Amino acid sequence: MNLIDKVRLAGVVGAGGGGFPTHLKINSKAQTVIANGAECEPLLHKDAVVMEESAAELVRGMQLTMEAVGATQGIIGVKAKKAHAVEAVTAACRSTEVRVHLLGDYYPAGDEFDLVYNVTGKLIPPGGLPLNVGVVVNNVETFINIAAAHDGRPVTHKMLTIAGAVKSPTTLKVPLGTSFRECIEHAGGLTTDDPVLMVGGLMMGQHTDNLDAPVTKTATGVVVLPRTHHVIERKLKPAKVQAGIGKSACDQCRYCTEYCPRYLLGYAVEPHQVMRTLAFTGTGADHYNQWAAMCCACGLCTLYACPEELFPKEACDDAKAVMRSKQIKWTGPMNPKPHPMADGRHVPIKTLAKKLHVLEYDVAAPRLNKDISPRQLTLPLKQSAGTPCLPGVKPGDRVKSGQVIGEPAPQSLGAILHAPLAGIVRAVNTQEIILEQA
Repeated sequence: MNLIDKVRLAGVVGAGGGGFPTHLKINSKAQTVIANGAECEPLLHKDAVVMEESAAELVRGMQLTMEAVGATQGIIGVKAKKAHAVEAVTAACRSTEVRVHLLGDYYPAGDEFDLVYNVTGKLIPPGGLPLNVGVVVNNVETFINIAAAHDGRPVTHKMLTIAGAVKSPTTLKVPLGTSFRECIEHAGGLTTDDPVLMVGGLMMGQHTDNLDAPVTKTATGVVVLPRTHHVIERKLKPAKVQAGIGKSACDQCRYCTEYCPRYLLGYAVEPHQVMRTLAFTGTGADHYNQWAAMCCACGLCTLYACPEELFPKEACDDAKAVMRSKQIKWTGPMNPKPHPMADGRHVPIKTLAKKLHVLEYDVAAPRLNKDISPRQLTLPLKQSAGTPCLPGVKPGDRVKSGQVIGEPAPQSLGAILHAPLAGIVRAVNTQEIILEQA
C-alpha cells in the first residue's frame, strides 16, 4: 500500500488550518516540501511543543512526503524565537535532506503565501495554490500524523493549547471529541465567570460560549477571555451592526490596505476599496468586491490596522461570499510584485498582543504530561474540508480504539473518522457520534 492510501485510511487532515484531506494534497508532484511551524496566533504554543516533543517524527513524515511527491528538498519554517523547537528540529534534520528556515516573529508569518515566498522566494499566482510553484505545505503536526499513518496508526488525538483566562495555561494532548470544558479543567479552571472561547485563536478563530463543544482534528487551541474583554465585544457585534458602523464612519484612510500582508506581497487586496461597497446602493459592488478575492482573512486590518476600529476583514468575508454565490472569478492582475516597504510593515507579535489587550495572558503554556481519557466523547462527523462522514456505527455498538466509525460518501471530499478510545456508541445522528468509554 502506498503512502497516499495509508494517509487516506488514517483520516489525516490539515492539523493547523482548514482541514484539507492530506491524502489529496500529497497525491501530486512537487520540488519542495515545507513544514509550517510559524504558529503566529498570539498566546498559542502547540506547534512549538509538537516540534520539541516529536522532531524526529516530523522529519520522518516530511521525508515520506518528499518521496511520495518527488521533492528534492524539505524545509521546516519555524520562528527563531522558539529556541527549544529550533534546537530540536535542527538536531533531527542532521544528515537528512531537510533543513530549518528561521522566521521572524511577526503576524501572519504562517500564511501560506507569505511562508512560501519567505522560504523559497516564489510568489503563488493569484487564486493559485503552493503546488503552482512546485511546493507542498503542511502543518508540522500533519507531518507527524503522516509518519503515524505510514505505521498504520490513525488520527485519534489532538494537541492544542488552552490559554487566556485560565489558572494554568497549558498545552495538552487529548482524544478527539474531548470537551473544551474538560480541557479547561486540566488548565486549572477558569478565572472568569462569563467566558467566551476563541477556538483557533484570537485573530482567525471562531467564538463560542459553549464549553461542551468538542475538540476536532483542526483545533489548534482555545483562548478564553471574559465576555467584557474588548476583543470579545468586537467579535460579538452582529454583522449588520459591523457593516452599519463601516458605512457611516470609514474615511478611506487606507491603513487596512497598507498593513495587509497579501497587499504587501504584491497581491491586489485592498480592504479600503471593499469598505466602499458598504455604501453602494446601485451598481459597482461586484467590481469592488474583487479587491477581497485574495484576502487571507488574517484579521490584521480589523483588529490592528484600522484606527476607527471598523470591520474591513468582515467586509472582505462578505465580498468573497458574494463572489462565490455569483460565481465571479478573479479578473485582476496576475503578476504580483512585493511592496518595497513589505519588510518594514511586519507587525511583531508583542505589538499585536498589546493592541489586543492580552499582554497579561501572554505567558508560557507548558506541556501537560498526563494521560487524558474522558468518560464521554462527542465526535462531529465533519472534521475536515468537504462533506461530513456517513456514520458506520449505530447506538449500542461496541468499538475498539482506532476502529473506523465514519467515512465520507464515495467520490466525496472528506476524511475517515476513527474511534479515539474503546467504548460503546450511545447516540448517532447526522451531525455527531457520542461515544462512551466501556
